[in-house]
Amino acid sequence: MSGANPKLRRVSRVSAVQALYQMDVSGTTDAQVVKEFLDHRFGYNDEPGMVHADESYFVDIMKGCVTNQADIDEAISLHLSEKWPLRRLDATLRALLRSATYEILRRPDVPALVIINEYMAIASDFFSGKEPGMVNGVLDKIAKKARAAEFGLTASHIAPDAESVAKSEPEVSPEPTSEDSLTSEDG
Repeated sequence: MSGANPKLRRVSRVSAVQALYQMDVSGTTDAQVVKEFLDHRFGYNDEPGMVHADESYFVDIMKGCVTNQADIDEAISLHLSEKWPLRRLDATLRALLRSATYEILRRPDVPALVIINEYMAIASDFFSGKEPGMVNGVLDKIAKKARAAEFGLTASHIAPDAESVAKSEPEVSPEPTSEDSLTSEDG
């Protein structure tokens, strides 16, 4: 992460949330939205009234969210209440969780706690209710599962989900009988 400018990365993250929101509510493609941000929203050489961002980081988040959306949505959904599935969340909140989850899952060069803190601050900029706390809770669970070593956790520390419990339970087989041969029924 050497050479990364935290202020420019913050703008890239906020912009990614805005761009993902725009895609979600308008049906615009990622290529169109990325082009719009690069051509019209990010400033060059101190243009007045324009924001400055780490453009390559913004593009990475956008492409990563689109390419990995199924994995990202699954990771988020595992930590949401059944009463509040991902599709029911506010579009801004959904965009924020997707962007942050992409970084947690696919940007090991950025510490998970930095990602969580950054998106908590962004959530606080967008929301004044309970949403920042929910963002913190969901991202914390995703990060601890995906990057257990960063938190000093082992597999036994992580709250198991139903799938991992099923995999970890030993199968108990009855004692073999003559009917339990390894041959097929054909012969």
